[in-house]
Amino acid sequence: VLNVFKHRYLPITEQDRKDMLEKIGVESVAELFEDIPVSSQSESGQGSRIPEAMSELELTRHMQDLAGKNATASTHAMFLGAGVYDHFIPSVVNHVLLRQEFFTAYTPYQPEASQGELQALFEFQSMIAELTGMPISNSSLYDGFAALGEAGNLAVGAVRKTNRILVSEGIHPQAIETLKTYGYAANYDVEPVGMAGDVTDLAELEEKIDKDLSAVVIGYPNFLGSIEAIHKVKELLEGTKALLIVVANPLALATLEAPGKLGADIVVGDMQPLGLNMSFGGPHAGFMTVTKKLMRKMPGRMVGQTVDENGDRGFVMTLQTREQHIRREKATSNYSSNQALFALASGVFMSAMGKEGIVEMAQQNINKSHYFKQQLQEAGFEIFNERPFFNEFVVKVNQSVEAINDALFEEGFIGGYDVSDYVEGSEAVLLCATEKRTKEEIDTFVEKFAEVAK
Repeated sequence: VLNVFKHRYLPITEQDRKDMLEKIGVESVAELFEDIPVSSQSESGQGSRIPEAMSELELTRHMQDLAGKNATASTHAMFLGAGVYDHFIPSVVNHVLLRQEFFTAYTPYQPEASQGELQALFEFQSMIAELTGMPISNSSLYDGFAALGEAGNLAVGAVRKTNRILVSEGIHPQAIETLKTYGYAANYDVEPVGMAGDVTDLAELEEKIDKDLSAVVIGYPNFLGSIEAIHKVKELLEGTKALLIVVANPLALATLEAPGKLGADIVVGDMQPLGLNMSFGGPHAGFMTVTKKLMRKMPGRMVGQTVDENGDRGFVMTLQTREQHIRREKATSNYSSNQALFALASGVFMSAMGKEGIVEMAQQNINKSHYFKQQLQEAGFEIFNERPFFNEFVVKVNQSVEAINDALFEEGFIGGYDVSDYVEGSEAVLLCATEKRTKEEIDTFVEKFAEVAK
């Protein structure tokens, strides 16, 4: 034991170092860095110039000063949505999330040692199934875009002798790119369907439907915030084998009709609006719900409820058809990662808010965004959306969106997302108002927006 403390383990001895330098023909380590300008080197020519060490108190203050230079949703009123939203998250979410038994938990392969995590995931699945109106949910995927890619693979695998997916251009453009990447790898085509104003062009969709079609992808709400007519899309697919894939905002489903009741075969999306921090765009957690017919083709894992030998309630991984398991070559997906910790966060959020709380939160998003729209119209702006929308909408402007956002930033606001490509002949910005925006913030934003956007 004494020898352990007396003699450190040195993987490379000084002689080893000399032998290596001699082998490559140099005399010193410093000689390896001769190409680096002297001004960038330390005085000794070795290592970097690291400041003197600080005490814990000094370092904390220093890091706080650096963090204070950032602009965040805490320092600026945020009117940016476009896929990631500034929503209220009750403190209980982090209190549960950071408990060590959840925060450090690994994949619950052994149910006898993982009942807490398995129950949390089962509750998550149950609530997502209820929101989407679908019978089967998995225990999450990497994020909403990955969930869409997995849905594309599932559809092509489930609908025999087809290799084509139609995707509305009303889907988030980055989600479409992700789906195309999945399609390239799995050898199926992803074709766009254009927009008729702020919603999918159903006439164009009808023309493109044929026997080779695996699925149609539609947003609910779509990328521009508008509510698509899901039931009409389903009607167009009658008599075909093609599946209906709905990309949904889970918060919006608290007030909208559930996609499962409108004929959806697969519903996917991102859980970020329900209890997950924006985190600069991720990581978040994706969800996927399917019909019973598609259950065994679903990627990832599904947690089920059972009873033990004593008849007591218990939880197990019912399906785990992913790449790590025994029949690797028959896995439903070779790159479906779940997000158990963030699924837990969403589960805690939904439990804390309750049915009435989530409905009220969704309704506040509708009320505040529609008040926002009304104030902009009264200020002389034209709204692009003709269909009902959830919490974001498109405004036509006469200046570049980048210039508008720069000016708004100086006034303490984070502006919207440039969607000029969707609006022919005009610059356009996608603006969002969640439950966190106050009347005073909205009114002041409209006043400043009118000054810089006309």
